[in-house]
Amino acid sequence: MKFLLPASLLLVSSATGWNTDVHNQIGFMAEEFLTANATAVLSQLLEPQYNGSIGRAAAWADGFAHTDEGRYSYQWHWIDSHDYPPKSCHLNYSQDCSTGGCVVSAIANQTSILKSCIKAVQTGAFSPDRNLTCSYALKWVSHFLGDIAQPLHASGRAAGGNFFKVKFGNESTELHAVWDGYIPYLAANVSHPFSNQTIAPFFSGLVSRIRKDLFYEAPYMWTACTDPEDAVKCATSWATESNSWTCNYVYSRVNQSVDLAEDGYAFGAIPIVELQISKAALRLATWLNKLVGEEGNIEQNEGVVVGQQGRVSGAQQTILAHSEEETVDEL
Repeated sequence: MKFLLPASLLLVSSATGWNTDVHNQIGFMAEEFLTANATAVLSQLLEPQYNGSIGRAAAWADGFAHTDEGRYSYQWHWIDSHDYPPKSCHLNYSQDCSTGGCVVSAIANQTSILKSCIKAVQTGAFSPDRNLTCSYALKWVSHFLGDIAQPLHASGRAAGGNFFKVKFGNESTELHAVWDGYIPYLAANVSHPFSNQTIAPFFSGLVSRIRKDLFYEAPYMWTACTDPEDAVKCATSWATESNSWTCNYVYSRVNQSVDLAEDGYAFGAIPIVELQISKAALRLATWLNKLVGEEGNIEQNEGVVVGQQGRVSGAQQTILAHSEEETVDEL
């Protein structure tokens, strides 16, 4: 099967995380699972221009990291594993998180700050004009729970695929950019970037699939480790899960000599991207609800039950079957 993306979309991918509009959409998806109380509390932490919306604020961290003021946060968006997919995939937080921080430590640190901010709101001690610390914490947490679900944000090979040259839609690009934006756009079959103001139809469809338990892996499995008190443990487990995809698909199925939009690679990657985006959104909502004090009832009316974590095993074969005829280079 041949896939081609519109030229307008081939120009909007970045190397910093899911594309900014995809980050917005993960935030909008998460809002669908927030309790009314959590929404009311969290909206007080954001600057007025976001109109109380996490979705509108979820992409802020990428732009901030590229300013002189925010340059220190640039490396918080990933964790560089010391492994070599597809031959070896292994993530070790104490070894792989750099001294300046990584996405795991950033989630833990900003969650701690956010917890204090939420308490201030709940006790009446919060002042919107106090400083930007609380808004930043919420925006970082919302962003980083998205980043950590992108497989190449948990891989050190070729700087997360940024130096791994490929072709997509007859355009020369990098593997990281393919996963950041090209595949989500292809999955949604869109000819323009997603809205940064409201949830887009494709992501509304993912929300519906979560609620109806229509993924091959049950949504209750995604939220087994979502206790903000164990932030490092949970974030490390999410990063390890993302890292495993670099062996199980990202690098094991890639072929640098062909167009990835045409050889089946993109088709096989779509269910992985849909899964990882959906995990990020549900985990973010669960995380924020728990910080506000809502202990896990966000899905009680939607047929989703919070339970034990499951890991991808034989189910990966279902995804890989979509592209079983691909030719794969040994790397």
